[in-house]
Amino acid sequence: MENRTTSVSAARRRTVIDALRRGAVPESGLDLLATGLDRFEGALDAELEAVSSGGSVFKAVRGEYGSGKTFFTRWLGERAKRRNFAVAEIQISETETPLHKLETVYRRLTERLTTASFPPSALRPVIDAWFYALEEDSLAAGATEDELPQEVEKLLVARLAEVSRHAPSFAAALRGYRAALAEGDEATAAAVMAWLGGQPHVAASARRAAGVRGDLDHFGAFGFLQGLLTVLRDSGHAGLFVVLDEVETLQRVRSDARDKALNALRQLIDEVHSGRFPGLYLVITGTPAFYDGQQGVQRLAPLAQRLATDFTTDPRFDNPRAVQLRLSGFTQASLVSLGVTIRELYAAGAESPERIEAVVDDTYVADLARAVGGALGGKVGVAPRLFLKKLVGDVLDRVDQFEDFDPRRHYKLTVASSELTDVERNLAAALSGSAPSADDIELDV
Repeated sequence: MENRTTSVSAARRRTVIDALRRGAVPESGLDLLATGLDRFEGALDAELEAVSSGGSVFKAVRGEYGSGKTFFTRWLGERAKRRNFAVAEIQISETETPLHKLETVYRRLTERLTTASFPPSALRPVIDAWFYALEEDSLAAGATEDELPQEVEKLLVARLAEVSRHAPSFAAALRGYRAALAEGDEATAAAVMAWLGGQPHVAASARRAAGVRGDLDHFGAFGFLQGLLTVLRDSGHAGLFVVLDEVETLQRVRSDARDKALNALRQLIDEVHSGRFPGLYLVITGTPAFYDGQQGVQRLAPLAQRLATDFTTDPRFDNPRAVQLRLSGFTQASLVSLGVTIRELYAAGAESPERIEAVVDDTYVADLARAVGGALGGKVGVAPRLFLKKLVGDVLDRVDQFEDFDPRRHYKLTVASSELTDVERNLAAALSGSAPSADDIELDV
């Protein structure tokens, strides 16, 4: 444990600690916090390897609130990024990103696209790198500077041949983008790039200059995704890792929109399994109610068949190669283990690590974990976000800054309703029953 936390750079440590202090899942550095995920590593790494070799994978992650679905997918995304995948995480929602409108999902994908070198949106840097790679390949094949534009055009046509059969406008827009750059017309180049990213309402003049018409539609999104995968592969990326998070929100939309969304999900799965998207690793997340309930997957029999997975055995025998993965969530022991890991990580960057570890010892971490769980109706699985927020912001920060601060004497845990998410608030209310109010829970140590 000590080696895992003391060798971390100050920047990575700060990123993780700052996110936990805000009550958020860190965007990076999740390998430092991973507990209990080693049983998935072998199978998932093998799948990432298969995708980087031209395969494609679809995976469904299930877990109750607090089981760590967002943490898990970001942890897996980090593993993908270390293998030189591009990564995009998309929140599914009825108003912002409805699943039955795949053109909107594609647009969010390009907006959230990130690589090891570029933050979101990495679409333009990726496409610029692709054109650079085409130029390098043309020069390596013997092209002169004068012949370079024509040779790059030939390579573009050859490498997008398959895509052009399904989405000819994608290749046309790439040519339009390159032509605008060559003419020094940045405004047109930027507009065409926006159109390539699925943005609506791009200026008609820019679309005319690129030889394309209209906005991207549901079916065109499949072709554009193929085009993006081709560009990523040719510019040196191993593949594209995409997360569709919180798919269970489909259960709360109108029945007609829900049915369209479930069918769109079935379409996506079939296209992934058909081999149409080489280099794509697609993950969805949802609650057990979404996968098993009549308002979710079970509403569409063909989709239920594709996602069917046996979870009747002990969770320790779950098959990580199956289409669906089950996250069991936190126990008291695993929550304490995570808290100890965070304390070690924090101490490694503190001025007085010995005092941090002495004052916030393992016993205190366990007491705090129990108290937060008690404030949330005894449901340990709901507690991780709030527990880590309290541990970092209320306890560790104070011990680090005030030499005489003793959390056993000077700190009384309070959980205000305003600190809870809607889901946490509802679960705490439902689970606490006649238990005392969660507004004022004192540590008994």
